[in-house]
Amino acid sequence: MDKRQEIEACSARISDYIEHTLIMESKHIENFLCNDLYFKCENFQKSGSFKMRGATNAILQLSETQRAKGVITHSSGNFAHALALAAQKLGVKCYIVMPHDAPYVKKNAVLINRGEVIECAPTMDSRERVCGQWMEETGATFIHPSNNRDVIIGQSTSAKELLAVHPDLDVIIVPVGGGGLLAGTILAAQVFGKEGIEVYAGEPLEADDAYQSLISGEITFNESTNTIADGLRTNLGDVNFPIIKEGVKGIVRVRENEIISAMRVIWERMKIIVEPSSAVALAVLIKERPLFEGKKVGIILSGGNVDLDRLPFDK
Repeated sequence: MDKRQEIEACSARISDYIEHTLIMESKHIENFLCNDLYFKCENFQKSGSFKMRGATNAILQLSETQRAKGVITHSSGNFAHALALAAQKLGVKCYIVMPHDAPYVKKNAVLINRGEVIECAPTMDSRERVCGQWMEETGATFIHPSNNRDVIIGQSTSAKELLAVHPDLDVIIVPVGGGGLLAGTILAAQVFGKEGIEVYAGEPLEADDAYQSLISGEITFNESTNTIADGLRTNLGDVNFPIIKEGVKGIVRVRENEIISAMRVIWERMKIIVEPSSAVALAVLIKERPLFEGKKVGIILSGGNVDLDRLPFDK
C-alpha cells in the first residue's frame, strides 16, 4: 500500500469517530501579515486536539486479542485524553501514565472518559519505566503518542482535509513536539499538496530538540523543557524523525513571549480557544513574516485544552 492509499484508507477508517474540523480565516491577521491564511481548527476536534485522529486509527488497527487486554501510553495530556476517549468509544480498557504536574484539565479529561491515570515523575525516564511496569502487569498494548506509524498516518488526515479544500497552499505550518503531527503533515503534503509545497514547524526555544536534531542529523534530547507549551515538551522518535528530516523545509524556534503573544492574537481576533502549543505555529509566521509574505499559508491549530486558571495573559 503506497502513502496515498494508506492515508485514504485511514481517513475512511476513522471518519465515523472524529470531527472533520472547520477551516477558519481572519482578515485582520491576513492583512497584518500580508498572507492568505487558512487555520485548520483541531481545537474543535473530539478530545480537543488533533491527537484523536492518531489514537483512533492506532486502536482500530489492533487485533481483537490486543484490544481485549487494553491499551497504554504515556502522555503529558492531549494524547492521554485522545486515547482514553477513543478507547471508550471502542470498548477498550485504557491506562495512561501522566506526569504528576500535568494540567488538571487534562488529567480530569482522562478520568471522565474512564481511563486509568497512573502518575509518574515529569521525566521521560520515569514515563517509560512506569509504563513498562504496567505493560508487564496488564498485557496492554503500548501506543506511542507520536512515534508510531498508525498514529502518524492518523495525524496526516488533518492536513489531508485542509488540502482537499485548499489544494494550492504554498506552505503549511504546524507545531512540533513529539513529531507525529509534523511527520503526518509532511506525508499528506507530499501526496495531496501541489508541487513545491513546503512544510515548516514551530518549536519553543526552551524545548528545541527537534531543531537541534535537524541540525545534527541525529535525535537530540532536551536537558530541560521550561516552556508554557506543555504539549511540545516531548522528543522525536526513530519512526517519525526520518520523515521529518527528509521532508520538513525548516524548524523555527520561538520565545515564550512570542508564543503568548500569538495565543492572545488568536483568542482576541478569531474568538476561539487554543492552547499555547497551538499558538506556536502562528508565532512562527509572525516572527518570520518576510519569509512567508505573499504566500498562501495553512496553519494547523493543534488543540484547545487549556487550564483556565493558568492563562498566561490573565494578569
